[in-house]
Amino acid sequence: MAASTLLSAWGPLRPGVPGLCRCRQPRGLWANAWRLPEPAGSGRSVAAVSGPGISGTDRYCLELLRKRDYEGYLCSLLLPAESRSSACALRAFNVELAQVKDSVSEKTIGLMRMQFWKKTVDDIYCDSPPHQPVAIELWKAVKRHNLTKRWLMKIIDEREKNLDDKAYRNIQELENYAENTQSCLLYLTLEILGIKDLHADHAASHIGKAQGIVTCLRATPYHGSRRRVFLPMDICMLHGVSQEDFLRKSQDKNVRDVVYDMASQAHLHLKHARSFHKSVPVKAFPAFLQTVALQNSKGSCTRGLRRRWGRFTLCSAKVGGFSV
Repeated sequence: MAASTLLSAWGPLRPGVPGLCRCRQPRGLWANAWRLPEPAGSGRSVAAVSGPGISGTDRYCLELLRKRDYEGYLCSLLLPAESRSSACALRAFNVELAQVKDSVSEKTIGLMRMQFWKKTVDDIYCDSPPHQPVAIELWKAVKRHNLTKRWLMKIIDEREKNLDDKAYRNIQELENYAENTQSCLLYLTLEILGIKDLHADHAASHIGKAQGIVTCLRATPYHGSRRRVFLPMDICMLHGVSQEDFLRKSQDKNVRDVVYDMASQAHLHLKHARSFHKSVPVKAFPAFLQTVALQNSKGSCTRGLRRRWGRFTLCSAKVGGFSV
């Protein structure tokens, strides 16, 4: 099953010529991944994949991923067994940070929660993690794989700066946010897989930026329902689109042009990532499995706008409750 999924994620793999992020309609397990996230009350649990020997904290992280980051959940299950629990802990850590912004009514409370995670990371590297499930599993991952503290702190710092409800001034600002969140997650995932390779890091940087841009697009209907718009102002101004156009769920051509320009930028980053496919170690490929949800972003996002906004999709993946 893992082999067929890797083929879907990376394209046709011929002997000696590994593919990277090739576009192919996912089958089997990934057919479910494209209808995301799974409803929380679906009845499916982590019991079928966790096994009898799993700890309570590990199970907590898996369940959190299943409910809040279903793509990350599926991708974590496809990693090598020795890396799976650490990757789940890392993704659960990201979910904890990502949901702060939408779960607090005041910025001050959000800053307090971010400060908790900053202290938690410091304590983890002092071998004294707090009694919190994600913190405990993250501590195990740090000990097991000697994860770089700088990447974890960058994610927290960037999420903290993002607590302000302000649109990105330009696409570069959005890319910088994606680099310090999604790309850092990929750098840490590569460390979990035991990969230390410059080409893999370059690919991770571009894939992370593409993922950040597409996530911003996918979250637009949800943010609009809360009277918020975070799309880059420079692209909106270029096409004469106001925030009110998105709040009114307009489907005019200029609105579609904004979405297309952003998706094209994400597509460009994926194209750059593919240029490293001959240099990236094959062992690094599982770290990039989430590109399955990004690979058709350029073409499908404008088609998605033709659907009613309540079901706005990219790559047939339903939008989650918050930006992961």
